Amino acid sequence: MNHSLYASLLLAPLAATPLQAQCANPAERTDKRPNIILFMVDDMGWEDTSLPFWSEKTHYNKMYETPNMERLAAQGMMFTQAYASSISSPTRCSLITGTNAARHRVTNWTLQKNTATDRKSDVLQLPDWNYNGVSQVAGTPNTFVGTSFVQLLKNSGYHTIHCGKAHFGAIDTPGEDPHHWGFEVNIAGHAAGGLASYLGEENYGYTKDGKPRSLMSVPGLEKYWGTETFVTEALTEETLAALDKAKKYNQPFYLYMAHYAIHVPIDKDMRFYQKYIDKGMTPKEAAYATLIEGMDKSLGDIMNWLDANGEADNTVFLFMSDNGGLSSEPEWRDGRLHTQNFPLNSGKGSAYEGGIREPMIVRWPGVVEPGTKCDRYVIIEDFYPTILEMAQVKHYQTVQPIDGVSFLPLLTAKGDPSKGRSLYWNCPNIWGNDGPGINPTCTVRNGDWKLIYYYQTGKKELFNIPEDIGEKNDQSQQHPDIVKRLSKQLGSYLRRVGGQRPSFKATGKPCPWPDE
Repeated sequence: MNHSLYASLLLAPLAATPLQAQCANPAERTDKRPNIILFMVDDMGWEDTSLPFWSEKTHYNKMYETPNMERLAAQGMMFTQAYASSISSPTRCSLITGTNAARHRVTNWTLQKNTATDRKSDVLQLPDWNYNGVSQVAGTPNTFVGTSFVQLLKNSGYHTIHCGKAHFGAIDTPGEDPHHWGFEVNIAGHAAGGLASYLGEENYGYTKDGKPRSLMSVPGLEKYWGTETFVTEALTEETLAALDKAKKYNQPFYLYMAHYAIHVPIDKDMRFYQKYIDKGMTPKEAAYATLIEGMDKSLGDIMNWLDANGEADNTVFLFMSDNGGLSSEPEWRDGRLHTQNFPLNSGKGSAYEGGIREPMIVRWPGVVEPGTKCDRYVIIEDFYPTILEMAQVKHYQTVQPIDGVSFLPLLTAKGDPSKGRSLYWNCPNIWGNDGPGINPTCTVRNGDWKLIYYYQTGKKELFNIPEDIGEKNDQSQQHPDIVKRLSKQLGSYLRRVGGQRPSFKATGKPCPWPDE
């Protein structure tokens, strides 16, 4: 052995070369692609914020406090016509597969394997929809198979993190587990689309000996059991720890921060409760407001982490909700039913704007002009190709057609993909609650006009959305030519993508398509 060389190797740690120091403490990562964060809120209505998405400030904007949404919007672009499905599962399945709900056929909420969740009807036989959700692999009946954009991100070099509500597949199906979709880290995500409790004092729905009290018990947060930690805060703390870890990996990350808030039960977050009581709100509405502000604090905490860790300028931040705000359950909301999303009509579960129009913000330093608004429409499946384009993932292969269209041209002000485009919804199901627009329906939005078709009655409603955002003036009688054109367009689309429709129990015949 060369003993001089051996001695120099022993001394090497005491006098590292510049190259060795660089390898030990890399100053920057070699993959310069942006980090991407999608911050998804559950059941958040368009006006459940102090940030006005309408042209006027409503009384809801004046009551709620979301300073970090305001902060994000000041640094990015607000989308005033962002759409999703009116129910959680269809939206989340469209997000992860890039397909419209009419195509993937997960048109109501999912939970137990091989079990439909529809409310029964004396008149309609509902279709055999995909109540097992979505999956990346075949083999489970009543399941849509699609390639996940998260899988594509991971394959391209992204570190992928899921936190919170998943709701992609039913219990005991492959799609129930976020790991199946390409997430390397999963924090508290499983099959359920709700939660048993927000309260650490109630172990988020578990008994003291670790047994779930319901299928909605939130998994993976045992360290917070018995504490006063609200679930929104626990998820945020776990996310910040995951980001600390991701920072060390020297690769871009994708974070899907999918809060359970503001889904029922409307538990009080005592950090914020008294201030809303002092504002004169009822206990129910004050508790609802605390869920909103707790979500907003989480948003601010993540934004602060980006600032403190030097990642803000190289991170795309997207904010979205999965469906409209709850307005049909007096057990959880006070006031006149179906008005809680004013100026929009109705709420969660409805084909009206209150059920499908969402608060959306995008911040991308150096790309998106701060403090701007976009009034062009986009829909949830558009996130799939957009995020992949942001990540510079090209020439990817999927087993499913992609219905989404990238909205990157809207962010860069270099194009308008909404021009001439129609948006489609299909809900041939009975969600559970009653209310305006909460029926088996299919819908098309083309330009200013929106047509809603009711399967059971054959009724059609036509609204000019920019002029009548509250959908109070049905113009179907005044414009039969537009009704005919949109009916033909809607029926043709549903047949082309394999959309489903109910049948009449009395005759066994299917309900007519809107153009029949």
